[in-house]
Amino acid sequence: MISLSDGLSFKSRLSSLRASVFHHTVILLLLAESQVVGPSEPIVALVGDDVILPCHLEPAVDVVSGSVEWGRPDLEPRFVHVWHLGQDLLVNQNPSYQGRTSVSAENLKHGDLSLRLSAVKHSDNGKYRCYFASQAKETTVELVVGSVSAPVISGINLNSSTVVLECESKGWYPEPEVLWLDGEGNLLSAGPTETVRGPDDLYTVSSRVTVEKRHSNSFTCRVRQNNINQTTETEIQISGRERNFWQGARKRQNLTKSYRGERRRRETWTR
Repeated sequence: MISLSDGLSFKSRLSSLRASVFHHTVILLLLAESQVVGPSEPIVALVGDDVILPCHLEPAVDVVSGSVEWGRPDLEPRFVHVWHLGQDLLVNQNPSYQGRTSVSAENLKHGDLSLRLSAVKHSDNGKYRCYFASQAKETTVELVVGSVSAPVISGINLNSSTVVLECESKGWYPEPEVLWLDGEGNLLSAGPTETVRGPDDLYTVSSRVTVEKRHSNSFTCRVRQNNINQTTETEIQISGRERNFWQGARKRQNLTKSYRGERRRRETWTR
Protein backbone atom coordinates (compact mmCIF):
# COMPACT_ATOMS: atom_id res chain seq x y z
CA MET A 1 0.00 0.00 0.00
CA ILE A 2 1.40 3.37 -1.02
CA SER A 3 1.12 6.07 1.63
CA LEU A 4 0.36 9.71 0.95
CA SER A 5 3.92 10.68 1.91
CA ASP A 6 5.34 8.18 -0.58
CA GLY A 7 3.17 9.66 -3.30
CA LEU A 8 4.30 13.19 -2.52
CA SER A 9 7.94 12.07 -2.48
CA PHE A 10 7.53 10.40 -5.87
CA LYS A 11 5.90 13.51 -7.31
CA SER A 12 8.75 15.62 -5.95
CA ARG A 13 11.38 13.37 -7.52
CA LEU A 14 9.46 13.34 -10.79
CA SER A 15 9.27 17.12 -10.75
CA SER A 16 13.02 17.38 -10.14
CA LEU A 17 13.70 14.92 -12.96
CA ARG A 18 11.53 16.91 -15.35
CA ALA A 19 13.32 20.13 -14.36
CA SER A 20 16.71 18.48 -14.92
CA VAL A 21 15.65 17.13 -18.31
CA PHE A 22 14.30 20.54 -19.27
CA HIS A 23 17.55 22.23 -18.17
CA HIS A 24 19.71 19.85 -20.20
CA THR A 25 17.38 20.19 -23.18
CA VAL A 26 17.76 23.97 -23.07
CA ILE A 27 21.55 23.62 -22.90
CA LEU A 28 21.58 21.25 -25.87
CA LEU A 29 19.40 23.65 -27.87
CA LEU A 30 21.70 26.57 -27.03
CA LEU A 31 24.76 24.52 -27.96
CA ALA A 32 23.17 23.64 -31.27
CA GLU A 33 22.59 27.33 -31.97
CA SER A 34 25.94 28.59 -30.59
CA GLN A 35 28.69 29.69 -32.94
CA VAL A 36 32.41 29.73 -32.21
CA VAL A 37 33.60 33.32 -32.68
CA GLY A 38 37.15 34.68 -32.90
CA PRO A 39 38.71 38.10 -33.64
CA SER A 40 38.49 39.58 -37.13
CA GLU A 41 42.06 40.97 -36.93
CA PRO A 42 45.36 39.26 -36.05
CA ILE A 43 46.45 39.32 -32.42
CA VAL A 44 49.77 41.17 -32.09
CA ALA A 45 52.39 40.61 -29.38
CA LEU A 46 56.09 41.20 -28.84
CA VAL A 47 58.61 38.50 -28.01
CA GLY A 48 58.37 37.68 -24.30
CA ASP A 49 54.82 38.97 -23.86
CA ASP A 50 51.91 36.99 -22.46
CA VAL A 51 48.93 37.02 -24.81
CA ILE A 52 45.29 35.95 -24.91
CA LEU A 53 43.97 34.31 -28.08
CA PRO A 54 40.24 35.15 -27.93
CA CYS A 55 37.57 32.58 -28.75
CA HIS A 56 34.04 32.33 -27.38
CA LEU A 57 30.58 30.92 -27.96
CA GLU A 58 27.62 33.05 -29.04
CA PRO A 59 25.28 32.73 -27.29
CA ALA A 60 27.37 31.85 -24.25
CA VAL A 61 26.88 28.38 -22.76
CA ASP A 62 28.61 26.56 -19.90
CA VAL A 63 31.08 24.18 -21.60
CA VAL A 64 33.36 23.34 -18.68
CA SER A 65 32.32 19.69 -19.11
CA GLY A 66 32.85 19.76 -22.86
CA SER A 67 35.88 19.35 -25.13
CA VAL A 68 37.93 22.26 -26.48
CA GLU A 69 40.97 21.88 -28.71
CA TRP A 70 43.49 24.58 -29.56
CA GLY A 71 45.85 23.58 -32.33
CA ARG A 72 48.05 24.60 -35.25
CA PRO A 73 47.49 22.56 -38.41
CA ASP A 74 51.05 23.32 -39.59
CA LEU A 75 52.64 21.58 -36.58
CA GLU A 76 53.14 17.93 -35.69
CA PRO A 77 51.73 17.16 -33.24
CA ARG A 78 49.16 19.86 -33.90
CA PHE A 79 47.84 20.12 -30.32
CA VAL A 80 48.62 23.38 -28.51
CA HIS A 81 46.17 22.84 -25.64
CA VAL A 82 43.27 20.45 -25.06
CA TRP A 83 40.54 20.68 -22.42
CA HIS A 84 38.42 17.56 -22.04
CA LEU A 85 35.58 16.81 -19.62
CA GLY A 86 36.59 19.27 -16.94
CA GLN A 87 40.38 19.02 -17.06
CA ASP A 88 43.48 19.67 -19.16
CA LEU A 89 44.51 16.85 -21.48
CA LEU A 90 48.12 17.55 -22.46
CA VAL A 91 49.48 14.09 -23.28
CA ASN A 92 49.89 14.90 -26.97
CA GLN A 93 50.72 18.60 -26.58
CA ASN A 94 53.36 19.96 -28.96
CA PRO A 95 56.62 20.19 -26.95
CA SER A 96 57.23 23.83 -27.91
CA TYR A 97 54.13 24.86 -25.94
CA GLN A 98 54.70 22.84 -22.78
CA GLY A 99 54.25 24.93 -19.65
CA ARG A 100 53.10 28.00 -21.59
CA THR A 101 49.37 27.46 -22.22
CA SER A 102 46.18 27.48 -20.19
CA VAL A 103 42.42 27.88 -20.44
CA SER A 104 40.23 29.09 -17.59
CA ALA A 105 37.67 26.70 -16.13
CA GLU A 106 35.79 29.69 -14.74
CA ASN A 107 35.67 31.33 -18.18
CA LEU A 108 34.51 28.09 -19.79
CA LYS A 109 31.42 28.25 -17.59
CA HIS A 110 30.53 31.41 -19.51
CA GLY A 111 31.33 30.12 -22.99
CA ASP A 112 34.81 31.69 -23.14
CA LEU A 113 37.24 29.27 -24.80
CA SER A 114 40.17 31.73 -24.96
CA LEU A 115 43.75 30.45 -24.73
CA ARG A 116 46.43 32.14 -22.63
CA LEU A 117 49.92 31.81 -24.12
CA SER A 118 52.90 32.91 -22.03
CA ALA A 119 56.36 34.16 -23.05
CA VAL A 120 55.62 34.19 -26.78
CA LYS A 121 58.38 33.40 -29.26
CA HIS A 122 58.84 34.01 -32.98
CA SER A 123 58.04 30.34 -33.57
CA ASP A 124 54.55 31.03 -32.17
CA ASN A 125 53.69 33.07 -35.27
CA GLY A 126 50.85 31.44 -37.17
CA LYS A 127 47.17 30.58 -37.36
CA TYR A 128 45.54 28.80 -34.44
CA ARG A 129 42.41 26.67 -34.60
CA CYS A 130 39.92 27.05 -31.77
CA TYR A 131 37.81 23.90 -32.06
CA PHE A 132 34.78 23.16 -29.89
CA ALA A 133 34.83 19.40 -30.34
CA SER A 134 31.54 18.83 -28.52
CA GLN A 135 29.69 20.45 -31.43
CA ALA A 136 32.37 20.20 -34.16
CA LYS A 137 32.51 23.99 -34.55
CA GLU A 138 35.64 26.09 -34.97
CA THR A 139 37.24 29.42 -35.79
CA THR A 140 40.76 30.61 -36.64
CA VAL A 141 42.88 33.08 -34.66
CA GLU A 142 46.06 34.52 -36.19
CA LEU A 143 48.99 35.49 -33.95
CA VAL A 144 51.75 37.86 -35.11
CA VAL A 145 54.79 37.97 -32.82
CA GLY A 146 57.05 40.96 -33.44
CA SER A 147 60.39 42.18 -32.17
CA VAL A 148 62.02 45.60 -32.28
CA SER A 149 65.31 47.32 -31.50
CA ALA A 150 66.60 50.88 -31.33
CA PRO A 151 68.45 52.20 -34.41
CA VAL A 152 72.10 53.23 -34.25
CA ILE A 153 73.38 56.28 -36.18
CA SER A 154 76.97 56.66 -37.35
CA GLY A 155 78.70 59.31 -39.46
CA ILE A 156 80.76 58.54 -42.56
CA ASN A 157 82.39 60.57 -45.36
CA LEU A 158 82.85 63.69 -43.24
CA ASN A 159 83.95 66.94 -44.90
CA SER A 160 83.78 70.64 -44.13
CA SER A 161 80.12 71.16 -45.04
CA THR A 162 78.26 67.84 -45.24
CA VAL A 163 78.14 64.47 -43.56
CA VAL A 164 76.66 61.15 -44.59
CA LEU A 165 74.65 59.65 -41.75
CA GLU A 166 74.04 55.92 -41.66
CA CYS A 167 71.29 54.34 -39.58
CA GLU A 168 71.12 50.63 -38.79
CA SER A 169 68.65 48.62 -36.72
CA LYS A 170 68.81 44.87 -36.08
CA GLY A 171 66.46 42.19 -34.83
CA TRP A 172 63.10 43.29 -36.30
CA TYR A 173 60.08 41.21 -37.15
CA PRO A 174 58.11 41.72 -39.32
CA GLU A 175 60.19 43.76 -41.78
CA PRO A 176 60.13 47.48 -40.85
CA GLU A 177 60.62 50.69 -42.82
CA VAL A 178 63.22 53.42 -42.20
CA LEU A 179 62.54 57.17 -42.32
CA TRP A 180 64.81 60.19 -41.88
CA LEU A 181 63.48 63.46 -40.44
CA ASP A 182 64.98 66.90 -39.87
CA GLY A 183 64.70 68.91 -36.67
CA GLU A 184 61.24 70.17 -37.64
CA GLY A 185 59.89 66.70 -38.33
CA ASN A 186 60.03 66.95 -42.12
CA LEU A 187 60.88 63.83 -44.12
CA LEU A 188 64.32 63.83 -45.74
CA SER A 189 65.19 62.31 -49.08
CA ALA A 190 67.42 59.31 -48.37
CA GLY A 191 68.90 56.45 -50.32
CA PRO A 192 67.09 53.11 -50.63
CA THR A 193 66.79 51.03 -47.49
CA GLU A 194 68.98 47.93 -47.42
CA THR A 195 67.27 44.91 -45.87
CA VAL A 196 68.87 41.63 -44.78
CA ARG A 197 66.85 38.71 -43.42
CA GLY A 198 68.91 36.48 -41.16
CA PRO A 199 68.70 32.71 -40.63
CA ASP A 200 66.57 33.43 -37.54
CA ASP A 201 64.06 35.25 -39.82
CA LEU A 202 64.84 38.57 -38.11
CA TYR A 203 65.46 41.65 -40.24
CA THR A 204 68.36 44.10 -40.23
CA VAL A 205 67.67 47.40 -42.01
CA SER A 206 70.02 50.27 -42.85
CA SER A 207 69.73 53.60 -44.63
CA ARG A 208 71.95 56.58 -45.47
CA VAL A 209 71.25 60.28 -45.86
CA THR A 210 73.51 63.25 -46.72
CA VAL A 211 72.99 66.36 -44.58
CA GLU A 212 74.65 69.75 -44.08
CA LYS A 213 76.66 70.50 -40.95
CA ARG A 214 75.06 73.53 -39.40
CA HIS A 215 74.92 74.84 -35.86
CA SER A 216 72.48 72.77 -33.76
CA ASN A 217 71.26 70.66 -36.67
CA SER A 218 69.06 67.80 -35.48
CA PHE A 219 68.27 64.65 -37.46
CA THR A 220 66.20 61.60 -36.54
CA CYS A 221 66.27 58.06 -37.86
CA ARG A 222 62.89 56.45 -37.31
CA VAL A 223 62.25 52.73 -37.77
CA ARG A 224 58.64 51.57 -37.66
CA GLN A 225 56.46 48.55 -38.27
CA ASN A 226 52.81 49.49 -38.64
CA ASN A 227 51.44 45.93 -38.48
CA ILE A 228 52.64 45.56 -34.90
CA ASN A 229 52.23 49.28 -34.10
CA GLN A 230 55.88 49.73 -33.10
CA THR A 231 58.21 52.68 -33.64
CA THR A 232 61.76 53.28 -32.41
CA GLU A 233 63.90 56.29 -33.21
CA THR A 234 67.31 57.82 -32.58
CA GLU A 235 68.06 61.54 -32.79
CA ILE A 236 71.48 63.08 -33.49
CA GLN A 237 72.45 66.72 -33.05
CA ILE A 238 75.49 67.95 -34.96
CA SER A 239 77.33 71.27 -35.16
CA GLY A 240 79.41 72.98 -37.80
CA ARG A 241 82.67 72.70 -35.90
CA GLU A 242 85.59 71.37 -37.84
CA ARG A 243 86.56 68.75 -35.29
CA ASN A 244 84.90 65.38 -35.26
CA PHE A 245 81.36 66.09 -34.08
CA TRP A 246 81.13 62.68 -32.38
CA GLN A 247 83.80 63.68 -29.84
CA GLY A 248 82.34 64.11 -26.35
CA ALA A 249 78.85 63.09 -27.39
CA ARG A 250 76.55 61.74 -24.72
CA LYS A 251 73.42 59.60 -25.01
CA ARG A 252 70.07 59.97 -23.33
CA GLN A 253 67.49 57.19 -23.70
CA ASN A 254 63.82 57.04 -22.77
CA LEU A 255 61.12 54.43 -23.30
CA THR A 256 57.46 55.38 -23.24
CA LYS A 257 54.25 53.49 -23.96
CA SER A 258 51.20 55.10 -25.52
CA TYR A 259 47.56 54.25 -24.85
CA ARG A 260 47.47 52.18 -28.06
CA GLY A 261 50.27 49.94 -26.84
CA GLU A 262 52.89 51.50 -29.10
CA ARG A 263 56.38 51.46 -27.67
CA ARG A 264 58.55 54.37 -28.71
CA ARG A 265 62.25 54.45 -27.93
CA ARG A 266 64.08 57.73 -28.24
CA GLU A 267 67.84 58.17 -28.05
CA THR A 268 69.27 61.68 -28.22
CA TRP A 269 72.90 62.47 -28.89
CA THR A 270 73.96 66.02 -27.99
CA ARG A 271 77.21 67.86 -27.94
